[in-house]
Amino acid sequence: MAHASLKLIPGVDVNKTPALNEAAISSCNLIRFVPDRTGLGLAQKLGGWTKFFPTAMQTITRALWAWEDTNSNQHLAVGNEAAASSYQAQLAVITNGNLIDITPRTITTNPAVNFSTVTGSNVVTIVDAGITTTSYDSVFISTQISVGGLVLFGFYPVTVVSGTTYTINAVDLFGNPLTATSTVTSGGATPQFTTVSGTGLTTVTLANHGYSVGSSFPINIPVSVGGIVLFSDYNVLTVPSSNTFTIQASNTATSSASVFMNSGNANFVYYIGFGTVPAGTGYGIDGYGSGGYGTGAGIVPTTGVPVYTNDWTLDNWGEILIACPTPEFDVDFNSATMSGTGTTATITFASTYVIPVGNIISISGATPNAYNGTFTVTASGPGTISFASTATGAQTSAALIQSIDPASGPIFQYDPTSGQPIATVIPQAPPVNDGMFVAMPQRQIIAWGSTFSGIADPLLIRWCDVQNYGAWIAQSTNQAGSFRIPKGSKIVGCIQGPQQGLVWTDLAVWSMQYIGQPYIYSFNEIAAGCGMIGRKAAGSFNGVVYWMGQSQFFSLSGSGVQPIPCPIWDVIFQQIDMSNVNKIRVAVNSRFNEVAWYYPTTTSNGEVAAYVKYNTVIGQWDYGSLGRSAWINESIFGPPIGADPVSKYIYQHETSTDADGNAMNSFFQTGYFVINEADNKAFIDQVWPDAKWGYYNGTQSAQLNMTFYTDDYAGQTPISYGPFTLTQSTTFISPRLRGRLVSINVGSNDVDSFWRIGNIRYRFQADGKY
Repeated sequence: MAHASLKLIPGVDVNKTPALNEAAISSCNLIRFVPDRTGLGLAQKLGGWTKFFPTAMQTITRALWAWEDTNSNQHLAVGNEAAASSYQAQLAVITNGNLIDITPRTITTNPAVNFSTVTGSNVVTIVDAGITTTSYDSVFISTQISVGGLVLFGFYPVTVVSGTTYTINAVDLFGNPLTATSTVTSGGATPQFTTVSGTGLTTVTLANHGYSVGSSFPINIPVSVGGIVLFSDYNVLTVPSSNTFTIQASNTATSSASVFMNSGNANFVYYIGFGTVPAGTGYGIDGYGSGGYGTGAGIVPTTGVPVYTNDWTLDNWGEILIACPTPEFDVDFNSATMSGTGTTATITFASTYVIPVGNIISISGATPNAYNGTFTVTASGPGTISFASTATGAQTSAALIQSIDPASGPIFQYDPTSGQPIATVIPQAPPVNDGMFVAMPQRQIIAWGSTFSGIADPLLIRWCDVQNYGAWIAQSTNQAGSFRIPKGSKIVGCIQGPQQGLVWTDLAVWSMQYIGQPYIYSFNEIAAGCGMIGRKAAGSFNGVVYWMGQSQFFSLSGSGVQPIPCPIWDVIFQQIDMSNVNKIRVAVNSRFNEVAWYYPTTTSNGEVAAYVKYNTVIGQWDYGSLGRSAWINESIFGPPIGADPVSKYIYQHETSTDADGNAMNSFFQTGYFVINEADNKAFIDQVWPDAKWGYYNGTQSAQLNMTFYTDDYAGQTPISYGPFTLTQSTTFISPRLRGRLVSINVGSNDVDSFWRIGNIRYRFQADGKY
């Protein structure tokens, strides 16, 4: 009988039919390819993982970042999504085996306007009985307030007079003082909006507004007036006086009416800062018994609620962690009751969900039908929200309520060497950003989808001054600035690439190169038709950038943007869940020259559950079933670290042969190979396995399973033989199989083992036509 070898073609090809994919691999799970000296690749079991931290996170981890401070302490920042039970998020840091919750905290109030000014002074006194402030807090005033010749709007650091009374300093965009022109005690007013039936032209009354024709007027709190809803940035059309101007609504008013923004009340969003933890104070129970959380008396000021988000972008500025909450995903609520007055509807949740004012909600399945539709949240509190609605009475049937398109967040800082207990807002930074990173060669925070108005600007990039994230407005004396990408509908994501920043829109990729004064950065479109599919779908490795587009993969190197041929295209692009693409995570593993993409499938209930992986040295792909909702490459902690969305544990990869002590279902299956090209079938009576059965100089204890599949015609149901168990002591097996087409499945599900396949040989002979 004749002998032959089955030398597998490296890589996996799913695009080909099994019969066309001869002597190659057609399906696999949890394997990888390592180059041999011929430049090809050998199939082996994927490296395993172990717990990086012994306790599961409360919710799914969406972001990780590792850094070291100036005291040589190593930290891992963990950004988790909003909790299902409380609609709150957690930002934590793991240091020396301890998990410290540093989640930024906020509180929103809607008090009567109570501002006081003094002529010639830029100090404004504010009274708000809804909060006990400290000098570590900052406040974002969402409703323009006119008082004493000033218009106050945006972020301000707080100086405390008493718990419910505090002062802010009125300044212009450049930080210069703006002084009051009159003395006012306990006064001030929000904008008033007046419509005329049959037109969208709306008159805004705001004393000493300072706007000019063509300038932008932001409305952060939805205003319902005359049958229209105002909520966006609006261009100023005319300026009849210093106290009035006009804007154009997107639709026509159905009545003549006049209302004040937020019913005449102020809207304040406080960002809480506790300062350093004094000796003998802090949290001493539950999981807060170590690190900065000692024992003793609690902290008195208002604690607020954790910021709402479903994702984070993280980076470090030296020893300081920089974090930006970037909410994106829908959250469903089923346990809620609704009541309506005919003008306003209120939802009361079973738990203390916090949905910020300005978020858009979608309601379906409710009775009466007037509750159903898309609405803007106009008032919010723990466990309740309100919005404009014509519904009356209580709902009488269960409804599906979704919070969609939430506003992005401000930028926070956390210095582990300072003793501060939580991350605090950078008040000089834009209050709305869709993400950020720290750039080189000059240290600057680059933020995208960034705006000072509170209304997202999806194509705008802003950056702070060099070595100073307290300055964001361009002046001749600094290097802060901004740039609006002129093409596309939104910036999807950005990273610091080799020698340049890279910006992806939904259509193209742009370079962002530091050139110094006067423009600071130059922006150029590198290539079109290669936009990025999701915020975290791009990674850089060994001087090359890799990313996933809407329907293919790309790389950027010295030769420009190139599409990456993908023989497993069907696996990902025919089953990806396109409604959850921002959950896609690129996963660079420099130890094995690999770039993977973890993604949600149409059958995984919106969560990451599968991956495709590209070996950058041999240019080959594989794939499998494994979910990782966050990932960082090799870092100060060693091998890569990933987060599991199912168990909610954080794992370190390449540290074991197993899946955290459990068996890994690693396998590959070949396409069909033809032993006899003529009409005759073939008979195989012996197969000689060849493999590495363990690590070099390690125990050679791997146990492989080999199954054979034969068929006479492609597409028919094959006949299986096996599985046959193989160990290092196995000299040969006798499958005694017969057929025209043969496929082999090789895999393992044992523990404490490693394998790599070599040259599989077999003995065969022709065995007739039938």
